[in-house]
Amino acid sequence: MAEALAVLGITLPLFTAVALGYLCVRFGLFKPADMRLFGSFVLNVALPALLFLAVASRDAREVFNLTYMAVFAAGALATIAVTFTLLTALKTTPSRRAVAVMGASCPNSGFIGYPLMLLAFPDIAGQILALNMLVENILIIPLCLVLFELAKPQKSANIARLIGQIVLGVLRRPMVIALLLGLVVSLLKLPLPAPLTQTAGLFAASASALALFTIGGALVGLPFKGHRALAGLTAAGKLALHPAMVALALVAAVALGLPPLSREMAAAVVLSAAIPMFSIYALFASELGHEGMASIAQLLATGASFVTLSALMLWLL
Repeated sequence: MAEALAVLGITLPLFTAVALGYLCVRFGLFKPADMRLFGSFVLNVALPALLFLAVASRDAREVFNLTYMAVFAAGALATIAVTFTLLTALKTTPSRRAVAVMGASCPNSGFIGYPLMLLAFPDIAGQILALNMLVENILIIPLCLVLFELAKPQKSANIARLIGQIVLGVLRRPMVIALLLGLVVSLLKLPLPAPLTQTAGLFAASASALALFTIGGALVGLPFKGHRALAGLTAAGKLALHPAMVALALVAAVALGLPPLSREMAAAVVLSAAIPMFSIYALFASELGHEGMASIAQLLATGASFVTLSALMLWLL
């Protein structure tokens, strides 16, 4: 009973903030357009400040845990492979398949993952966010975007050029720039002036609550006309298949002799995979005309994750 209450003490505040965002937009206190502004602030200001501090204030060898990144990456790749193979066997169209693969393998580490880790593992929450963002932005999202491009009727004939364009787009993201700048500071062991850390800390502190509020508000007004069966399958892939693949990768890493993860880091990598899909999922899906299906999947995953995350935390913690 005490363990269940402890888990609810972590998950209930998260989803209360999400519900508050939804209700505030639903009843007109804020407009749906406001959520886009809040989301842009979190993505382009608050989270970059947080990532910079998380990396720059630690030794690089401490931040970049190779076992964690290998497990997180392997689990995501396995999820992509299984989802792609299953949907191909079900004769799903390439465009719907690409959208479903992205939904099953791209967690919302910034808007939901970080607030969760901040409550569950406050001492390493920033490090976990940095590790997740690095793998997601360098590997998972670019791979999914390649599938998107290949699914388009006028797909590029030059794969190398396509990958180059995607990588360049990733490197222009403020979060990736902040990660790289933080890594430079960490590697060179440059001292951080107090005014800089205090200013960055002010913006970083705003990330958690505003991100959760934005997630809830963004659910209002999403298009909910689409392939419901595929949306349900995508949500199940995100909440069940992805963490299962990461858990298997964790077992394989130990069997292969990689340095073991601490209990907290091992729990964090599995929980990170169980987070619902990222907030701009439906926006990506609109490129292929399947924003309705993506919105249904996102709503299902966000709602059901209160139960699935609570159950998973009860098992892991």
